[in-house]
This record gives sequence, structure tokens and C-alpha cells, in this order.
Amino acid sequence: MRCRVTAGLIAIGVALVVQGWAQLSYPPALPGGKTVVTDTTEAFLRPPPGLRPGVRIARTPPTVDFAFYPGQEYPGQPWSVWGDGSVARGKYYSAIGDHLSPKGTARVFEYDPERRTLRMLVDLRSFLERSGALADGMNYTPGKIHCRIEMGSDGWLYYAGHRGSPRTTNDAHGFRGDWIFRTHPVTGKTEIVATHPVPKHVIPMGMLDPERMLFYGGTAPGSDAEKQSEQLFVYDLRARKVLLTADDGPKRYAILSRSTGRFYWNGRCYDPPTGTIRPCPAVPEVRSATAETPQGIVYGTTDRSAEIWAFDLRTERLTRLGNAAVGSQEYITSLDADPTGRYLYFVAGAHG
Repeated sequence: MRCRVTAGLIAIGVALVVQGWAQLSYPPALPGGKTVVTDTTEAFLRPPPGLRPGVRIARTPPTVDFAFYPGQEYPGQPWSVWGDGSVARGKYYSAIGDHLSPKGTARVFEYDPERRTLRMLVDLRSFLERSGALADGMNYTPGKIHCRIEMGSDGWLYYAGHRGSPRTTNDAHGFRGDWIFRTHPVTGKTEIVATHPVPKHVIPMGMLDPERMLFYGGTAPGSDAEKQSEQLFVYDLRARKVLLTADDGPKRYAILSRSTGRFYWNGRCYDPPTGTIRPCPAVPEVRSATAETPQGIVYGTTDRSAEIWAFDLRTERLTRLGNAAVGSQEYITSLDADPTGRYLYFVAGAHG
């Protein structure tokens, strides 16, 4: 069976590998004015240097669509993908950011695999400035979307902002906190869902329970924030209010049980029906994790290790499965299971 893969090329990656920074022009473009280039080649199956013993390689090369995210008209510091994309209603949603500070921007895109088109849904800096959402003296706009972008049961995409640099999230730059946003992919409308749900904190971690319409956020403090530890906050998207905040929140990712609604991170569990947090010692620190599989399992990794574990949501027990690295790179920040729960998909080597 031949599979199809979409590769969104970020300018900096091509600059370092192909041409060198000084020679790259903006916006980057494919030859012949094309917006997408498709390739299938046996070279995709050629073993790279450093392949670990025992790693098997597919026999049939995939078909890969290559495209640049549009709108990269200046270098950025650099343009890059930091968040976790998702698929909804046959479309793929993702984001890039310019990593600038104090005023950067992040952009949300929709990729249509049938038409092979990539379109921008929103530029957050432009949206915030145009909507009048920036308070007087606030010299800050998010330079990244670092969390997962996911569609709720209402058809809107939900996500949050994150800083380009920790050096400018302070009182000197008028920093008051970040935002939860939502974007409707059909109408193209973007709205602010919550303004600074945790004061003077940015939101690098975010996950959506699309059925219960709860947004789980993990924050990082600005230098002048009253609370200087990472916070967990639970936001009710229907009632538009914060249900809970707690110290020592998830830094990068967590485990969500869609069957029960429970949310797990760092040895703890939040239960929405009771609104309480209880100990759950088996839960590791989570860097990447799948959605719940049909078998009631969530697979994940911790920190920068490629050691895969399986967390059973029924028994709340953890099983360590082994190292999934195929070469020298181990850092996995995005991990997905196929619909049957049999196969895991990931790319090791985040941050290069």
C-alpha cells in the first residue's frame, strides 16, 4: 500500500541545508512558480548514516507533497513549527511562528489534501492589533503557537499563544498574559475566547476535550508574574470561565482520556465531574502522547527520550515498551496512533 505524506517546508530548514542563510530569498518559492511539488522515489527508502541495528525500512516509497507555508516574507528568528497539528473533516490544521519578540506573530493554516492547497486562516499579530485587543502600553504579541490546534464539537479550532522570548514577557514591555483563540475554518473568523486566563503567564501547553468543550492549559510565568511556577488551568469554553488553576502544571503535554474526561500529568489526575485533583503516581512527565486508542491506551514519551510507554486508562498503570529511536535523534514532540491503535507515527529530532 502506498501512503501519501504532506511536508510543509519552513524557510530556515531549507536555508541551512540547501543554500545557506545569506543566499535565501523571501518569500521562499518552489521552482517554476509551483505551490506544491509531488515526488515518489526509492531514495526515500535509502538508509541514512547511523541507522540503528534491527530497524526495518518500508518496501514501498511514499508519495510526498512538498510545499512552503505562504507569507514568509522576512527571515523571522526563525520561521518554525512549534505546535501540534491535527486533522479534522479531512483537512490538516497547523501553525508557524516567526519567533520574534516582543512582538512576533503566529499563523494558522489549513491544508486540503484533495486540492493540495495551503491557505492561511489568521495572522495573530494582525488580528490582535486590528481588533483592539492590546491594552495601552502592551508591547507584546505571541511569536508562536506552541500547543495543539484542535477542532471542538462546535466546528471551531481552539489554540493559545506563546512568547517568542522569555526576556520580554515582563512589566517593562507591558506584558499582561496570553490568550486562548478560536478560528472557524469555513468562515475564516477568529475570536478571542479568553484574555490572560492566568495573569502574566504564556501558554506553551494546550489540549482540548472536544466533547466536553474544556480547554486544558499549561503555562509558563513571565518574569514579573505573581505565581512563578507553571500553572494548570481548566477553561470551560461553553461557560467562558476558568474552572480551576493549580501549581506545578504540565510544561509541554499531558494525557487526556476522551472516554472519561480525566486529565493526567506528572503524577496527578484532574476529574471534571468532581472538579478535583488527586494523586496518580503512575503518570509520568509527558512530552508527547497519542489520543486515547480504541483499547483505552495512551502512548507517550518523557522529556527528550524516545522510550515509549503505554498508559492504561482503565487501570491507571504504566508499561514501558522500549526505545523507538531509529538513529541518533530521540527527542519526540508529536506522537500519533492510527485509528485502530496498532501503529504509532512520529518524527524524532525536534530542535534538530
